[in-house]
Amino acid sequence: MKNCKNIVHIPVGDDEEITVCGDVHGQYYDVLNIWQINGNPSAENPYLFNGDFVDRGSFSLEIITALMSWKLVDDRCIYLTRGNHEAVSMNRIYGFEGECQKKYNQRTYDIFKQVFQALPLGFIINKKVMVCHGGLFSKDGVTIDDL
Repeated sequence: MKNCKNIVHIPVGDDEEITVCGDVHGQYYDVLNIWQINGNPSAENPYLFNGDFVDRGSFSLEIITALMSWKLVDDRCIYLTRGNHEAVSMNRIYGFEGECQKKYNQRTYDIFKQVFQALPLGFIINKKVMVCHGGLFSKDGVTIDDL
């Protein structure tokens, strides 16, 4: 994870697809429903989750654990961008830090905090489509080269 670039290129063949999902915010059963309808993540059925996996919902830990587990199975089956809710200030206000402390402990939160900081900020699909979560920068005019 520590070797992730800020912007990662994803090649998708002409006869292939990638599913882009955003802002699941701890809604674990919604994610399970997506996988039931569209199929589980695999190299042949990849997903790009565009940030905001945690906070607000009651099952943020279950979501990030499931996403990271798929990533460990095959890193080509799932791609994860860092959203504005993968940040310490947001986790404190919107609940992920408290959820970690209640279900496990502070060390668990500290580990996820490090994981979140290592996530890429965006992906470019086939050198044509950029996927980057909103709410990351406080100034306008940020370019891909800046990232």
